[in-house]
Amino acid sequence: MALSYRTRRRLSLLVLVLGLPAYIVVAVSAVAWAETRWGMLPWWGSVLVYVVLGFLWIVPLKPIFIGVGKADPDAPPPEQK
Repeated sequence: MALSYRTRRRLSLLVLVLGLPAYIVVAVSAVAWAETRWGMLPWWGSVLVYVVLGFLWIVPLKPIFIGVGKADPDAPPPEQK
């Protein structure tokens, strides 16, 4: 099922406003839990974990964000004068 441009645009806004902050809280909490359970990571290990987690949220949501910044392909063309 292909989502319409308008639906993808609204869904992407919802993901960025509500989903991304929630994901950040969950990711930081998971890293903190792992560090209390197994000990502190070296600084480069923490950087690597946060970089991987920073890109991980994009993978399942990429189809929603493709083409959102472009003009609506379903809209009628503007009138020429």
